[in-house]
Amino acid sequence: MESTSRKFSSNAREALGDSQLQRALSNVPSGFVNKRAKAAAALPEFEDLRDKGRDIKNHVLEHLDLYLEAYERRVIEAGGHVHWAASAADAQRIITEICQAHGAKTVTKGKSMISEEAGINAALERAGITPIETDLGEYIVQMRGETPSHLIAPAVHLNKDQIEADFRRVHDHLPKDRVLEEPASLVREAREVLRSKYLAADIGITGANFLIAETGTSVIVTNEGNGDLTQNLPKVHIALASIEKIVPTLEDASTLIRLLARSATGQEISTYTTFSTGPRRLGDLDGPNEYHVVLLDNGRSDMIGTEFQDMLRCIRCGACLNHCPVYQAVGGHAYGWVYSGPMGSVLTPSLIGVDEAGHLPNASTFCGRCEEVCPMRIPLPKMMRHWREREFEKHLTAKSIRSGLKVWNWFVARPELYHRVSGLAAKFIKARAGKRGRVSNLPFAGGWTKHRDLPSPQGKTFQAIWKERQKNG
Repeated sequence: MESTSRKFSSNAREALGDSQLQRALSNVPSGFVNKRAKAAAALPEFEDLRDKGRDIKNHVLEHLDLYLEAYERRVIEAGGHVHWAASAADAQRIITEICQAHGAKTVTKGKSMISEEAGINAALERAGITPIETDLGEYIVQMRGETPSHLIAPAVHLNKDQIEADFRRVHDHLPKDRVLEEPASLVREAREVLRSKYLAADIGITGANFLIAETGTSVIVTNEGNGDLTQNLPKVHIALASIEKIVPTLEDASTLIRLLARSATGQEISTYTTFSTGPRRLGDLDGPNEYHVVLLDNGRSDMIGTEFQDMLRCIRCGACLNHCPVYQAVGGHAYGWVYSGPMGSVLTPSLIGVDEAGHLPNASTFCGRCEEVCPMRIPLPKMMRHWREREFEKHLTAKSIRSGLKVWNWFVARPELYHRVSGLAAKFIKARAGKRGRVSNLPFAGGWTKHRDLPSPQGKTFQAIWKERQKNG
């Protein structure tokens, strides 16, 4: 997928002016935030589970090579094949070659952000193979020629009337007078259209939420059952996953599953949690004749041992996106690449470089909500600060920002002057706010006050209070 991360500022301005998008994004708090809070509160051991999940992933990352080798052995013992892809291009080549070896014409796909990262759909299309997304959200964005705007809800940026219009445009073989006013009718129509696609597919491709080293098992978590149909009906199943999806044991996977659904959708457990080990065995009623696992690195090994290693604990629940005020304002496409929100602001520069994605770590208010709700306790704000430092060191920040920082640095190097100026500034803002108690138009802060009010300062400044306390002992 081609990145437009360099254009984050213009992407964000466009998103803020898109009334349809803003209407769709208004559903994020009620759809995700409130449900997660209720699910977490209903589980007394939720915070303990977060600690255990963090420790499991930290242990794996310290011994990643050993667990990957163990996983490979178990997959082979179960009759499967393991392919190592150092880059996205390697993953494209491996998967395309498997499809061509079986004469595949159509491929069904379960939801997979790694597939988006590796550009699998485009590679298959170049080879004359038709990929068909089967997750409802992915199916919708594919028919629109778009990319997912969220880790777990690909079409969260769309409203029902937009989806209805797309269904009528693309499903032109169905009666024009059909009723599509309710979400259930849209789901029913997608299910009917996709059913024949499942049956005709030569190969099924899925991602993997977890890969279990103990048994060579891949785990997918879905709410639609499309993943099961994708991997069980075709003759060949390809599981594409990044190397950090490894967990040591079935018990460890169970611990993380208890965290995943609650953090993602506010469910105790997703509707379908499917464990797959190898191809169909003698006596099995269904399943593929061949089972392939493609393990993608694509820059993750370079993160090991760095200040960004903790990012590899991520289990792609989307909680940080859902709680981020920036994501809630501009949506996922503004970030310009596969991953958005706070996790994308850390992971994207790691994978495609700070030169390309240096704007993203600045797309944060540093309110800390992302770290507060992350089930794996990933210190996202700290890592965004690291990327901001890298960006500044490489002189990638805008000249206006660098000049502003120089002015600020000059003042803070002179404490007495800084205190006087900051005190005067606080009085000016308070006077400008008046009885309203907030400022909607402030010189040199138009970018902030254009979309939000600035509260009036209350009482004395911190420096003034500190100075009084020091004087009074």
